[in-house]
Amino acid sequence: MQRRRTGTIAVVSALGMTAVLGGCGLTGDSDGVTLKLVAADYGDSKDSSSQKYWDELAESYEAQNPDVRVDVTVYSWNDVDRKVRELVDAGEAPDMAQIGAYSDYADQDLLYRADDVLSVPAQADFVPQLAAAGQVNGVQYGLPFAASTRVLFYNKTLFERAGVRPPKSWDDLAEAAEALKEKGAKYPYALPLGAEEAQAETMQWMLSGGGGYTDDVGTYAVDSPQNATTFTWLRDELVGKGLTGPVAPGKLDRADAFAAFAAGDVGMLNGHPSLMKTASDKGVKYGMVTTPGVDGESKNTLGVSDWMTAFKKNGHQKEIGDFLDFVYSEENVLDFSREYNLLPVTTSASRTMSAAPEDENLKPFLDELLLSELYPVGKTSWAEVSADVKKHIGEAVAPGRDPKEVLGRIQATAMRAGSAE
Repeated sequence: MQRRRTGTIAVVSALGMTAVLGGCGLTGDSDGVTLKLVAADYGDSKDSSSQKYWDELAESYEAQNPDVRVDVTVYSWNDVDRKVRELVDAGEAPDMAQIGAYSDYADQDLLYRADDVLSVPAQADFVPQLAAAGQVNGVQYGLPFAASTRVLFYNKTLFERAGVRPPKSWDDLAEAAEALKEKGAKYPYALPLGAEEAQAETMQWMLSGGGGYTDDVGTYAVDSPQNATTFTWLRDELVGKGLTGPVAPGKLDRADAFAAFAAGDVGMLNGHPSLMKTASDKGVKYGMVTTPGVDGESKNTLGVSDWMTAFKKNGHQKEIGDFLDFVYSEENVLDFSREYNLLPVTTSASRTMSAAPEDENLKPFLDELLLSELYPVGKTSWAEVSADVKKHIGEAVAPGRDPKEVLGRIQATAMRAGSAE
């Protein structure tokens, strides 16, 4: 099968994974139905492009279903959401799109429901937290496609030099950061609240302090007392004491923090599975522990998912459903997860991976997935709120700033955006 790809622009997905621009998919004609799929690229080079995964998957499916052709176009994460939006606005929606968000399309009644296209066993196999995050008003439209969680990474060499143990609580973390600073660590704790992925670091810290973006009934609570306490502690105990490195948190992007960790300059930071390979490739000896919380290990962690969506436009409900059942088979979910060091989105694949020796390095993340909380992606307002967090949250930990005031402004944005839903 001939494969075509274009470009090599490094970008970042909703999971925070580095990705590279792919290209157009399968070629040829068919007398039957042609399903058009637009997908995101999770590879970090041409050789690891997701185009290869989809080409092989489509070829395997077509061999079993000769009357269906699957035409796949892979774009970088920098482009894929925009490309799908352009297609939808032009009245040329694909049959399926594997992208970073779904709620806007669901709100416009452009998507099939999960139970319109998936078999009952396939739909029931989704990890419950991920399936719930794919719902709008109690109905699932977003099909989780790839997942990730966060744990605290620490540099074993720097920790040994400073004579400290991995932290379990905020106080432990602050004490370790002080010791790391005394021994010359450039970034005792890397706090990336820059625009690239500030919403993730923010939520991780909110959860560790008993808060979050929303309350127990799903109402925005950005300026809750718990969140205000969390960011006041960060300002006073880490940033104000010079324990977060030479770059102001509001200017430090996740990719730069990861690169600094891989260079051996970071003592601790919150990270996802891709950091394991990045650090190992650079020879960094690292360990991973549950994110520290205010009084001990955090009871919740950040979970992130990218999404598969099925559009109604072309009316291929039956064919879409059959292909997606194939996509979400245990074998195919495992193949994709292992290829890109991501967490499987189905219970069956998670169970297999948890017991497999070859996946032992992902077990800490798999364990955290069961305790994870996802962004409020079912709210159409979330995109606007997330953008406001990326723009302003760094101010909440800046010396001399009032975290309550900054959180209050973001809350006002959230309430205004939410009122339009």
